Amino acid sequence: MSLLLIRPACLDDLPNLCAWNAAMAWETERKQLDTATLERGIGAVFAQPQRGFYLVAERDGLAVGSLLVTYEWSDWRCGDFWWIQSVYVSPEARRGGVFRALYAEVEQRAAAAGAVGLRLYVETGNRRAQETYAGRGMQRCHYFMYEAMLKDSGL
Repeated sequence: MSLLLIRPACLDDLPNLCAWNAAMAWETERKQLDTATLERGIGAVFAQPQRGFYLVAERDGLAVGSLLVTYEWSDWRCGDFWWIQSVYVSPEARRGGVFRALYAEVEQRAAAAGAVGLRLYVETGNRRAQETYAGRGMQRCHYFMYEAMLKDSGL
């Protein structure tokens, strides 16, 4: 198996990032995302890097997966948590170390930046993803997630 290259995403990756986010929403939650909203949402990360950044995994010059990192300030710890979001690996590349390589890059960058930890959320029924994250040394937290939508996003 050839080596994976992990690199920062660029605007040229926008079509893949949109397609992968839409596929992930459908696969995990059976939600169909609005393409225009998704393009604006992803584009906003590139336009305002303080929001976060995307990483892309390439194998033999072909993009095969990505993730988004966003930041959360913790006053308790006086430091940032880096949230891993929008994880997607193309079906043909799954179980081939793509997430492992993306995670290792995030972990290294977060440590170098002085982050206090990494976090992500996962669908309660997605056992394979939960096993993958546990295999990277992540532990299930004791928090439940709640939300209150302030704006209708169409979902």
